[in-house]
Amino acid sequence: MKLLPVDDARAAMLARVAPLAPESVVIAWANGRVLAEDISAVRDQPPFAASAMDGWAVRSGDAPGSLLIVGESAAGHGFGGDAAPGQAVRIFTGAALPAGCDAVVIQEDATREGDRVTVPAVAKGNHVRPAGSDFQAGAALLAKGMRIDPWRLSLAAAAGRAEVLVGRRPRVALFSTGEEIIEAPAVPGPFQIYDSGSRALEALVAGWGAEVHRAKPVRDDMDATIQALRDADGDLVVTVGGASVGDHDLVRGAAEALGLELVVASVNIRPGKPTFFGTLGDGRRLLGLPGNPASALVCAELFLRPLVLAFQGADPRPMIIRARLATSLPGNGPREHWMRATLRYEDGAVVAQPYRDQDSSLVSVFAVSDALLRRPAGASPASAGDVVEVLPLTRA
Repeated sequence: MKLLPVDDARAAMLARVAPLAPESVVIAWANGRVLAEDISAVRDQPPFAASAMDGWAVRSGDAPGSLLIVGESAAGHGFGGDAAPGQAVRIFTGAALPAGCDAVVIQEDATREGDRVTVPAVAKGNHVRPAGSDFQAGAALLAKGMRIDPWRLSLAAAAGRAEVLVGRRPRVALFSTGEEIIEAPAVPGPFQIYDSGSRALEALVAGWGAEVHRAKPVRDDMDATIQALRDADGDLVVTVGGASVGDHDLVRGAAEALGLELVVASVNIRPGKPTFFGTLGDGRRLLGLPGNPASALVCAELFLRPLVLAFQGADPRPMIIRARLATSLPGNGPREHWMRATLRYEDGAVVAQPYRDQDSSLVSVFAVSDALLRRPAGASPASAGDVVEVLPLTRA
């Protein structure tokens, strides 16, 4: 099998994935979805000059002085006329500034006596939000490919959008393979373990925006594996385990029986070398992940997450940052090593501390990690303080 570098393997996978057809959703349901259109402003926001405080709308040239109160301007109910020289209008936060006025005196600085109010000197524009101070008509607000969060949703709503065009959620079918895998609450045999990898992947894939269906584990039987692949209903099929070429690794052979076109046969990575990717005869994409939980989760971050994002039209590139190494590391071997690590902030810099035990079967280490530290293939020994690349993990 040809070992592809991590970046090359990911690029080869992404070359076989295109964004799914977009769909329109009401804005209330758009949170977490990926925009499939640009959103621009159709009018100024605010559409009028507005008061930033409760107080009195005045002509700055009339202040200081005693002014005649001629009305009120409240949010949603503006003053209907023009304020003439020597006049003031009671105004509230967010209300439109009356025509003729160019400043607001806050109520704490003014004294009212009957139908008159005494105000101090005030500068033109004082406590006034100009029309279009948030955004102006025609301004680009949100770009295609952005994931909508509550803040971006608020901006779309402020632009008057009731619906937005978003990428369709990809359907991901997921299952584990292996005689040793069993699901709780079933009682495991003496040589069985609970399925943990696919449980984590189900949650990750859903968090990345996909619709995920996790099927029950499949035993090491060629016919059963072929049938499980045939029944997997999704744009992307993800298997956990059976990805290598051993006597009990049946996923590739089963996929070949369904017309697999292999795109990535293996990856030059530790952990996760057996990871493969291809297209089944009916067009479904297939990502085969290793059975060891840490291997599966590392490769899910590096390959599965980009695929799920690409299906939605989002930027699939991993968000790599730089950090200082907390401790020395020996030289790396021929495979690119992605080490589980924790991050902390020290003297204004991000510091990465890799865990000592990187065994690919350890679920407990992943549970307390918040980053993957990248060690290039053949890297020289590194010292504490050296700059390294890390991929932060999203933790609740």
